[in-house]
Amino acid sequence: MQVPMGIKLFQPLYITTTFLIFLSLILVFPVLAVDPFTQGLLSLKTEILDNSNSLKDWILPSGSTDKIHACSWSGVKCNENSSLIIGLDLSVKNLGGVLSENQFSVFSDLVELNLSHNSFSEKLPVGIFKLKNLRSLDISRNNFSGHFPSGISNLDSLVILDAFSNSFSGPLPKDASEIESLKVLNFAGSYFSGPIPSEYGSFKNLDFIHLAGNSLSGKIPPELGMLKTVIHMEIGYNLYEGTIPWELGNMSKLQYLDIASANLSGSIPKELTNLTNLESLFLFRNQLSGKIPWEFGKIISLSSLDLSDNYLSGPIPESFSELKNLNLLSVMYNDLSGTVPEGIAKLPQLDTLLLWDNWFKGSLPEDLGKYSKLKYVDVSTNYLVGSIPPSICSGGMLQRLILFSNNFTGGLSPSLSNCSSLVRIRIEDNLFSGDISLNFGKFPDLSYVDMSRNRFTGGIPTDIALASNLEYFNVSNNPNLGGVISEKTLSLYALQNFSATNCSISGDFPPFGPCKSLLVLELSMNNVSGILPQSISNCQNLVSLDLANNNLSGQIPVGLASLPDISVVDLSHNSFSGSIPAKFGSSSSLQLLNVSFNDLSGLIPFDKSFKVMDSSAFWGNPKLCGTQLRPCRGPNGLELGSRKTQKLAWVLITCGIIVLAITAAFFGVFYFRRRGQGQWKMVSFSGFPRFTANDVLRSFNSIEEATDMVPPLAGSDCKAVLPTGITVLVKKIEWRPERMNAMMDLISRMGNARHKNLTRLLGFCYDKCMAYLLCDYLPNGNLAERIRTKRDWATKHKIIVAVAKGLCYLHHDCYPAIPHGDLKTNNIVFDENMEPHLTEFGVKFLIQLNNGPSVARVGNEAGEIERAIQEELYRDIYNFGELILEILTNGKLSNAATSIQNTSKEVLLREVLDENDVAPSSSVQEEIKLVLEVASLCTRVRPSDRPSMEDALKLVTGLKKQS
Repeated sequence: MQVPMGIKLFQPLYITTTFLIFLSLILVFPVLAVDPFTQGLLSLKTEILDNSNSLKDWILPSGSTDKIHACSWSGVKCNENSSLIIGLDLSVKNLGGVLSENQFSVFSDLVELNLSHNSFSEKLPVGIFKLKNLRSLDISRNNFSGHFPSGISNLDSLVILDAFSNSFSGPLPKDASEIESLKVLNFAGSYFSGPIPSEYGSFKNLDFIHLAGNSLSGKIPPELGMLKTVIHMEIGYNLYEGTIPWELGNMSKLQYLDIASANLSGSIPKELTNLTNLESLFLFRNQLSGKIPWEFGKIISLSSLDLSDNYLSGPIPESFSELKNLNLLSVMYNDLSGTVPEGIAKLPQLDTLLLWDNWFKGSLPEDLGKYSKLKYVDVSTNYLVGSIPPSICSGGMLQRLILFSNNFTGGLSPSLSNCSSLVRIRIEDNLFSGDISLNFGKFPDLSYVDMSRNRFTGGIPTDIALASNLEYFNVSNNPNLGGVISEKTLSLYALQNFSATNCSISGDFPPFGPCKSLLVLELSMNNVSGILPQSISNCQNLVSLDLANNNLSGQIPVGLASLPDISVVDLSHNSFSGSIPAKFGSSSSLQLLNVSFNDLSGLIPFDKSFKVMDSSAFWGNPKLCGTQLRPCRGPNGLELGSRKTQKLAWVLITCGIIVLAITAAFFGVFYFRRRGQGQWKMVSFSGFPRFTANDVLRSFNSIEEATDMVPPLAGSDCKAVLPTGITVLVKKIEWRPERMNAMMDLISRMGNARHKNLTRLLGFCYDKCMAYLLCDYLPNGNLAERIRTKRDWATKHKIIVAVAKGLCYLHHDCYPAIPHGDLKTNNIVFDENMEPHLTEFGVKFLIQLNNGPSVARVGNEAGEIERAIQEELYRDIYNFGELILEILTNGKLSNAATSIQNTSKEVLLREVLDENDVAPSSSVQEEIKLVLEVASLCTRVRPSDRPSMEDALKLVTGLKKQS
């Protein structure tokens, strides 16, 4: 059959059209079949930054179904027949981005919404407040910012509202108080300001309220006392004014109350003792005064009581003996007095007792430790007498025993010998006597022992070598200790600091074993004899060696001069002979060499480091010659050197006499101008020559950057050259007479801080109106000057680790801790080997202390200093996080905590990788990513969420084995 021509023409068009319609149906049908909930989640996914691909299963299935596609997706919870989405949990998925206002409107049946532990930023979508069935809303640990939107009261079924650790600002939302069903309210860790709304006292069913760590101000509303159902309340770490409302004593179900660090004043209201269910009370770091209420003894449920760092006075109430559940009692940093109640010793649950820096007298309770398992005891800086309680370690849990700066007497308690749990013993500055009768072999975790400034005898026990983890050991200034130093003592694997100055130690100097960890060795003012062994070269990390005023002889070991990090060597007042090892001259780390009053001979090396040393470093060596002393003569009796050199020497001598005359005239005028200020005194720290105040003041004629040779203005720096040729930085600090003791206390602690990554405070010269701090001068500039210099990753990592180590030492190895206070690139300086050092630590507080209000409480200035610097520990950690980002971006991002918290981690990582020319596939990427994570942790909004410097150091050094 023949097909008509017209139909032939139409047939291809018909077939083609039919095929296209069929194809479009195939492509469109799955989209048309998608339910609105799945579509809503796919729309939400387009707004989320998901660089970790956490939502990889949020895709459409191949087949169709009557049920909701998304019910099988991660984080999605549906009802039993999968017809409704009732829960959405996107927590801890490393998500970010900005969420639009109506993104959640389709999920009207949602009961639970959890966006926590991510990096969502900008404003919280107000559309969430239309989810009328919502019972739990968790947006904690994000970067939501701006004012908290109004409308939260629309969620009238809400039970949990957790907005912890965001960046909200402005006032707290009043309408939250209209949600009668609410049980948990957490607005902590943001930047909310203004007062706590009085309406917050009207919650009907609230169990938990947390508003701490904001910038709240004003008075604490007494209406909070109407919260009869609240069990847990934290409202501290804010900037309130006024007193603690007595009405809080009406919160009858309260078990946990924290109003620490809140700027509160006045007395502790006795009405708080009506809280008979209270288990934890934290009121530390305020300005509370008056006596501790006797009625606290009625709160028998109390397990933790911290009233430290206030102005409380009077005794510890005897009624505390009724607190049978108490495990923490901290009243340190107050003005408490009287004796420690005997009843404290009978508290069966007590494990932490912190009484330091008060005015307590008398002896510790005889039974302390007998009825409880004590872990931490610190009663330092009081006026306590008597002996260590014999049962203090009966519980076998004691880790820290801190008794320094009291008037304790007698010997060490026999019970300590079996206290294998001990980690730290500090009993310095007391009147202890007898043998150091500790069984060191039973202390597997002991790391720190300070028994200095006592009256011990019987020598250093030989079994100290069995304390395998011992890092710090100090028995200095026990004048009758006696005994000898055993070989094994200096060969402890972990030992970093060994100090036994002025102890009447005798015998020959022992050989060194594997002393790879030893940093500081101090044995001055003893009767040690023999030679200094060549095996000192085993101590490759040695920084400071002080053997002055002994009976050592023989030659100075060449190995000592070759140590790579040696900085301070004092061998003065011994009988060393032979020549000075020339290798000292090529040491890039050496800052001080004192070989005065020995029997050395020969020529003082000509190296640059020797040329700047003053002659006093070589005095008392009749056979020694060189430019610093007398000219050296050849075999014919003539002076070594040309006539030109001799003429030049006479010219220099003449010029020197003229300069000295001018200097003397200047200081005569300077003295008469300053004589009303009182006599100048000098304090030298470890490893620094014992200069007089006049030695230092005379050196100011070498000051640079000062006009008319006047010392620097307060807080400013300049250079000076001291008599031994050491170049130092001089910093002038002014003080009011009533602040002098407090400031000197802090300066002394700064001066005793010794670490490879800290510049040393060598000493200070002072009168009653001012002090000149003498610090190490490091010639290679600071990090701020070099921050834009491109460095490889290994160099940047080295700087970050060095800063972390210095801070960790200040925070965890100084006791009390010394916050830096002003961590920034300007205050990171480099030595000759480009090793970073922290400088200016503690200086900020000296200036603030002098400029602050007068100390009203006589004798407690040291406590005032600690009160000021303790607040800054968290700030140091925060600044460290910012510094990391500044180093990684070559200075492009400074003060960049906001960038860290508000930018997606993946976006920030890409920026850093680009800046460092690191390919995404490089093995270095993971290391940089981890360091960025440390920066993020350190700059968290709530201080208590930040890691300690000890933990931060572990993280940044965990990347690779450190040399």
